[in-house]
Amino acid sequence: MHGVSRRHFFGAMCGGCLAVQQGMRATPVQAQGAVATAAAGPVRPSRFGPNDTIGNMNLVTPQKAQEAARLVTTGKSYPLGIVVDRNTPAFPPRSVGITVLMPGQEGGQTFGNNKMSYVDDMITGWLGVGTQLDTFAHLGVDYTFYNGNRAQDFVKTTGVTKLGVEGVPPMVTRGVLVDLAKAKGKPRLDGGELVTADELRAAMAAQNVRVTPGDVVVLHTGWLSMLPQDPKKFGDEEPGIDGAGAEFLASLQPCAVGADTWGVEAVPFKDPNVLWQGHQVLLAQNGIHILENLDTSALVRDGVTEFMFVLGQPRYRGAVQAIINPVAIR
Repeated sequence: MHGVSRRHFFGAMCGGCLAVQQGMRATPVQAQGAVATAAAGPVRPSRFGPNDTIGNMNLVTPQKAQEAARLVTTGKSYPLGIVVDRNTPAFPPRSVGITVLMPGQEGGQTFGNNKMSYVDDMITGWLGVGTQLDTFAHLGVDYTFYNGNRAQDFVKTTGVTKLGVEGVPPMVTRGVLVDLAKAKGKPRLDGGELVTADELRAAMAAQNVRVTPGDVVVLHTGWLSMLPQDPKKFGDEEPGIDGAGAEFLASLQPCAVGADTWGVEAVPFKDPNVLWQGHQVLLAQNGIHILENLDTSALVRDGVTEFMFVLGQPRYRGAVQAIINPVAIR
């Protein structure tokens, strides 16, 4: 598979499945400072009620959109999505391809007296490629997902009947960027480099980044710059957080956490028996969406740490992920 080694595929398989493998349950991570241990037990009930399906998107109110709009001072827009093609590295066995067709025109035929010609395209592949949104149906704890939803009750081969991407409200809210590469004094973090909860806290304090409930938190590691240089290395490993770091971010009550990496978490995992615990903490335990492969380079280049974040994802009924192109406006 493009750019992702089979060693990391089998070692981290649960990150690409609908459920965490049986027998591979995560263990608690030691608390760092005031950060609680990463939960690996039963999924907690939602604080928004037993029927809640949108998690911290409940915090993205009209007032949050108005607050975000007040951040627009120059009107400059930043596309955060990367270009996706057949060669884009993706978590195995994912891939995606575009096939372009001119239906009924193979022999040079046109339509009507005005000789109308048209081109259509067809997408074949997986939705978890490139810049992507993870819904709460993507990853859980022992076949249990956000707000106690059991896989056998809602996961169908024809699409999930709950927690699907079509139910995610538009993200029009305040975005904040934390430059982790700058915090560590280098242009790009190393593959597998762990950013601890204490380091997250210190970077935010040093950069005067304040997270308020309902924000989108974006982490810049510089890792996306590896993609054109060495696609295989880019997909084989990545810097990022762990379960304890995810717990710290969750305590700030964002609606989403994203990064310029393909999985947000540090890979290889520090403990090979604890896999994608940060996803469990954010998605299943706290109702916080995950955004992957965000292109943060222009924001960092312009010194932007606070912006209006806008995302209207494709509304494929029953999908657990979506290829997206969020926009930051400053």
